[in-house]
Amino acid sequence: MTTESKYIHNALKQVRVDTAVSNIQGFSISGLATYLQFPEMDFCVDMGECPLSATPMDHVFLTHAHGDHARCLMRHHSLRKMMGVERDSVYYMPECISEGAKAWIKAEAMFEGVGEAKFRYPEIEPVKAGERYPLRYRKDLVLEPFEVKHSVPAMGATIYLHKRKLKDEYLGKLPEEIIQLRTSGVEITREVFDPLVSFMGDCLGESLLDNASVFQSKVLITECTFLDEGEEAMAHKKGHTHISSIIKALNELGDQVKCDKIILSHFSMKYSERHIQETLAEKIPEKFKEKVVAFL
Repeated sequence: MTTESKYIHNALKQVRVDTAVSNIQGFSISGLATYLQFPEMDFCVDMGECPLSATPMDHVFLTHAHGDHARCLMRHHSLRKMMGVERDSVYYMPECISEGAKAWIKAEAMFEGVGEAKFRYPEIEPVKAGERYPLRYRKDLVLEPFEVKHSVPAMGATIYLHKRKLKDEYLGKLPEEIIQLRTSGVEITREVFDPLVSFMGDCLGESLLDNASVFQSKVLITECTFLDEGEEAMAHKKGHTHISSIIKALNELGDQVKCDKIILSHFSMKYSERHIQETLAEKIPEKFKEKVVAFL
């Protein structure tokens, strides 16, 4: 007689969730590995593992330095070179860990036998909370990091679609009038930043309300490491999110939650898939059940 494994699945089974902004593929189990890929956006979040499907993507955002999120960052860089990808990927990461990352990257290269003369750093772009960074090869997409509370320095971020729209006062004007205004030097457009996807990385649940604007994104990806009653203190001690914090944020914000989809990830490996799904079905408020998806 077989019994249900207490483990959800292994790191070789890639998960896919389709959304309006991109299909999202990857894997996220607490302590094991996290990587998220957004192929239509040419973008990855974290690199706890590096499957071949990640190699074409030119932009990687590292939320923090823990190994289950960061250990394959340079594997990504190396695989691209091995597979003949000519241009460098850009690795965005919190400014406070960028120098440590460089030391780690160089030490790893030396350990593998790369000579000093041949060694060069990958394209690392340190980022600060609250500043906006157009993606190197996708100028229509803008990355805005924000700080979250975790056991080590960490960030989440929002990706915006950047475009220009006609100012309200010029709506309804004839094309020839618009052309005349433009040629006379009048600024007739305004910048618009449309929040597409926000991802929290590893964080305490209170970081959701600290950064409540993430609920304006079409897609929100947030960790949900702990599920069971009595584990709230453990979640706080480890710097992770308990499902009760997600429920609190949803209930407090109510109609301010504009997300089409809220993807919960990073569950503890001690839970089975059945337990996760049953818990979400029981605890997520009815109003939000159609929005909430487990990344399994």
